[in-house]
Amino acid sequence: MTEYESTQTLDVKGENCPMPVVKTKQRVDELAADDVLEVLATDPGSVSDIAGWADSTPGVELAGQEESGDVYAHYVRKTE
Repeated sequence: MTEYESTQTLDVKGENCPMPVVKTKQRVDELAADDVLEVLATDPGSVSDIAGWADSTPGVELAGQEESGDVYAHYVRKTE
């Protein structure tokens, strides 16, 4: 796995759509600018769901996504 300088980790493994995105949004709202949230999920749909959410949300960018076995790691940066 590539290492991103994540500020916090959110574990949503075992949860299905829409909860990974809902919980990611809640946690990102608590971050400071330039903080990176690592989200760990097992729902394959989270790859497109979190990417779509980040693309359509001002002040947020998807820094990267990785797959390791059945775990999907998403790195979301708060930009403002």
